[in-house]
Amino acid sequence: MNLKVVSAFATAIALSITIGSVSVNNAFACTSDGKSGFAPENNLSIPVDSFNAGPMTESEFNGIIAKAVNYYIPVFAAQGRKYTMIANWKDSTVNAFANRSGSDSEVHMFGGLARHPKMTPDGFMLVICHETGHHLGGAPKNHSFFGIGNWASNEGEADYYATLKCSREMWKNEDNAAVVAHMPLPRSVISGCQKSFDKAPDVALCERAVMAGKDLGDTLADMGKTAETDFDHPDTHVVTKMFDAHPDAQCRLDTYLAGAVCAKASTDPLSDKDARVGTCAQEVGEVVGIRPRCWYKLQVGDGSSSGSMWPKSLR
Repeated sequence: MNLKVVSAFATAIALSITIGSVSVNNAFACTSDGKSGFAPENNLSIPVDSFNAGPMTESEFNGIIAKAVNYYIPVFAAQGRKYTMIANWKDSTVNAFANRSGSDSEVHMFGGLARHPKMTPDGFMLVICHETGHHLGGAPKNHSFFGIGNWASNEGEADYYATLKCSREMWKNEDNAAVVAHMPLPRSVISGCQKSFDKAPDVALCERAVMAGKDLGDTLADMGKTAETDFDHPDTHVVTKMFDAHPDAQCRLDTYLAGAVCAKASTDPLSDKDARVGTCAQEVGEVVGIRPRCWYKLQVGDGSSSGSMWPKSLR
């Protein structure tokens, strides 16, 4: 059975329906072989008829997916690739993952994650953005065991891409001021977005993305049985090497916030080699919207992993 979605180009797109659940393994960090997901390894299952299911409906699930598919089909086509969304509302898996098969760039979404009681429609869109970010997020990439380049952006970068690029494109034509008007926006979020953007629509879009990140942070914290995330208590851990696997929930919220307040345009291209391109980078002296050090190791030289053009204080 296939779910049909009509693209903006009047093309009928079949979203393959996958039966069964996915076994995830944190070692592979959400990509390549589909053994890991947006969230760390878990055995959670939320069937359609579960009394633990949240309020998201199948119609919302399909609509959010269709919006992403309509936008990203031409983006991937311009790169000679096919954006394939494989979605199954009935699947109870509480996760999502990205995969690459030939010329297909796949995103796999499951109803179980959509039904998590802390998941929201905006949070779910951000998950799609995260998985798409594995394909388009650029450097830093997942580490390869054999030293060969990996196609997938690592977990933290996929989170950063979600609010820096993707969510802005998904919601740029919506009345974001009306959306956030009903949200309990912390003063720090309002202040942060106002400092980064001058125009009211851009501020509202920033606020919406940050709060979607909070929804996901709290969803991840609930899944991991840890405390809820907090804008006022960022993760203070500083990594000594790039951390490719799933950061803690608080670190991920910090990343969503950073992407949202980075004032670089959503249309600025990213680089598969240089993590500074198209982003807010501490390596070049920027302080707002930079990737959190709880997963990101500052790059040196050519922006990859060697060289010494940056001061030691920034390494």
